This record gives sequence, C-alpha cells and structure tokens, in this order.
Amino acid sequence: MKEHIIAVKNLVKIYEMGEIEVHALRGVDLDVRNGDFIAIMGKSGSGKSTFMNIIGCLDIPTRGSYLLDGVDVSSLTKDQLANLRNQKIGFVFQSFNLLSRTSALENVELPLMYNRRISSREMRERSLAALETVGLADRATHMPNQLSGGEQQRVAIARSLVNDPVVILADEPTGNLDTRTSLEVMDTFQKLNHKGITVVIVTHEADIASFTKRNVTFRDGKIIKSVENEKPRNAHEELIHLPVTVEGNEDEN
Repeated sequence: MKEHIIAVKNLVKIYEMGEIEVHALRGVDLDVRNGDFIAIMGKSGSGKSTFMNIIGCLDIPTRGSYLLDGVDVSSLTKDQLANLRNQKIGFVFQSFNLLSRTSALENVELPLMYNRRISSREMRERSLAALETVGLADRATHMPNQLSGGEQQRVAIARSLVNDPVVILADEPTGNLDTRTSLEVMDTFQKLNHKGITVVIVTHEADIASFTKRNVTFRDGKIIKSVENEKPRNAHEELIHLPVTVEGNEDEN
C-alpha cells in the first residue's frame, strides 16, 4: 500500500452550462496519507461535494492529476473506473442507501456480487465479518425497518468495508441522525481508523469534524485551510457520559 492513498495536484473542474462556465474547483492540491481521518468542510457551493465526487471516481476533473493508491485515475476508461471504485473505495451516504426488502447481511453482500471470483460462502463470511467489525453480527438477519437509524448507518459502513477498500468516503454520514446516534457512528469510524483504515468524510458540522484528525476547509473551489487536530474528541467516552433521555420526557422541565 502506498504512503499516500490519495494524491491530488492542481485539480480543476469546470462545468459548462450553455455559454456559462462554472468553476467548481480552482486548482486543488491535497494528499491523504495512509491512516488519515479527514473532514472535508465548507459551505454549500464551496466545491467540497465536487471534490468528493472526483476522488470517489464518480466524476472526472477538467484538468489536474489524481492518483488513487498509486493509480493514475485520469487514464482509465469508464469500465476501469467502475472496477477501481468497487475495489478501492467504500462509500457511506447520508441516507444509508439500504435496500428495504433485503436483510442487513444481504445489503452488506451487495458490493461483492460484482466479483465473480468470490464464492457464495466466502461472500457470506466476509459480510458477517464486516457486520461484526461494526458490532452488528447479531443483527445480520434483520431488515432495515427493524434497525435504528444508527444501526442502519453502521450496516452501510459494514457494506463499505466488505471489499477491503483503501479508503472510506462518507458524505454527511451523520446528517440525518440525532446526537447519540451521531456519536455512535463517529465512534465506529474512530475504531475503524484506529485499525488503520483511512476515512474521509464530508460534513458541514464543525462538531462532527472535531472527531477527526484533520480538517480541510473549502471556499470558492479552493482549499483555504488544512488543520491537524492534535486532540480529536473521543466519541466512545462521550457516549458513556451522555445522559440517557426517556422518549417523550425530554421537554418536561
């Protein structure tokens, strides 16, 4: 594995809307090291989502270079990009993107279905192992509507892990979650990162970014700040000390 999982140099993205050119990225440089845990921040229209789409191989830059685990992405065909996404990147989305009529285990298995070299038995074993990693092995047969929001997001994280990616990209992974559930999700990410897994999240919440090791802020298509977080907050400790509220009684006082 390369020291730099992601190496971006002078990345430019221009969208043409009729006669109008929209400059979404204006010469972005960023290296993501093996074992990093980074929060990409910025207001709507700052370029952070465009950047994530490009490093997720969902879009291509107008100019500039992008190496993913040493592979020059700009030279790949659409099919090669799709294979690279499946093999190297794990995605986690704000809305979970779970299939409603499919069990937690079957949802986790989905990325493996594109790999014809994996047997059904190995697919099941790897998916169960991924669920165990996020603490949900006992929920393998549950349907999404039988799981809490935090459990659904952890199933989505397990799905992102099942192909042993070099990086997990998470787009607003706590955007739809309450405080306790957000802490549970960040606790999961921190535990994965402690095992050496590289994680990059997009978030507009400074509170969530404070759990990561580095905060990168976009504005007007450029990176205006990249700050190492010397003392990231510990989600597990905060979960332990978070008061337990009884549903329906939160506002009694």
